[in-house]
Amino acid sequence: MAQLKVTQTKSKIGGTSVQRNTLRSLGLKRIGDTVVKEDRPEIRGMVNAVIHLVSVEEVK
Repeated sequence: MAQLKVTQTKSKIGGTSVQRNTLRSLGLKRIGDTVVKEDRPEIRGMVNAVIHLVSVEEVK
């Protein structure tokens, strides 16, 4: 199954509480943090909510 590599590229300061909570749920705490998550609809939805703060790559 494919996986997504999610890296936080911008600060969560100034974002809404929903965006901050979404970053925390993804496991991202600071700029430069990277996590690898399963490519599931739930994760895609979280990434789409904060797409302006993260970069996403597909890992096989």
